[in-house]
Amino acid sequence: MNLKPSHTRAIMAIGLMAAFADEHKDERERDHLRELAESLSAGSGVDLMKLYQDVLLQRVRLEDAAADLDTPALRQLAYEMAVGVCDADGECNAQEKAFLQRLSTALQLVPEEARDVVAQADALAAAPLLAAPIAAEQWGRDAQAGAAEAAPATVTGAAGTDRPPVEQAEIDSMILNAAILNGALELLPQSLASMAIIPLQTRLVYRIGKLHGYELDKGHIADFLATVGVGLTSQYVEQFGRKLVGGLLGKVMGGLGRAVGSAATGSAFSFATTYALGKVAHRYYAGGRTLDTDTLKASFARTVEEARGLQQRYAPQIQQRAQGLDVGRLLKELRA
Repeated sequence: MNLKPSHTRAIMAIGLMAAFADEHKDERERDHLRELAESLSAGSGVDLMKLYQDVLLQRVRLEDAAADLDTPALRQLAYEMAVGVCDADGECNAQEKAFLQRLSTALQLVPEEARDVVAQADALAAAPLLAAPIAAEQWGRDAQAGAAEAAPATVTGAAGTDRPPVEQAEIDSMILNAAILNGALELLPQSLASMAIIPLQTRLVYRIGKLHGYELDKGHIADFLATVGVGLTSQYVEQFGRKLVGGLLGKVMGGLGRAVGSAATGSAFSFATTYALGKVAHRYYAGGRTLDTDTLKASFARTVEEARGLQQRYAPQIQQRAQGLDVGRLLKELRA
């Protein structure tokens, strides 16, 4: 089925409402969402910048947006997006759960099925920060041997620590494998596959920090991502929104996120974002966390552009990785 502009507007309105449901978004996150709305407006058939303002000023009713979604598949799709948005920056809090309860009622969803979506997303958002890589993150080391074609270099750990020098090739391989995995996840139809991208990015930053002698928590990592220009909530909205307004969700089949037709654009976005986060995190922690905010932002923006070109080189590996991915196993390993 083809998405109409009214469908796009309704789903994006619900996504933006979910983003503001907890009323605690800082100015950086609001700026990210505003910039996203502006960038996605072109060619979408919907004035998303105006929609952003209408949602922020509460000129759009949740029930009206839900009423514009005229099939069970569209309603399920909107709900899964909203759950992913609420969980992007951690487990749903009381305000977000109240919003999702109201949304599920407005969308006329089966209560047990709606609760199951929230429970799965919450479990994923609560995934621990582990230093050891999971099996999926170790995939393809031989296939990506060219990731560090230069002679191996060493990078010293944080000042005052007993950490041994870090091999540059180890960092490069870790970052590339994470980028390929997240690019592959965007090619899969399940919403939970997309929801796994942010926890995997968080793990990547954690592991890089730990290699350089820093023990990071989720709060610090979220602040680091926001500083370089990646909001957790806005990133999930962007992942979904680009596919939505680009016509890539034209075939909606219902079920837990089984809604994506072609996701090449989303895959390239997730690959580039993950790759740039890893590279900038490496520079930041290897340098003793001395880079200022403007330098971090500029470095991230520049590396994203570099990664977009690199993504074409690794597109076959991304597609191969997607074919062999067991989402259930990946999520189980993340939550273990």
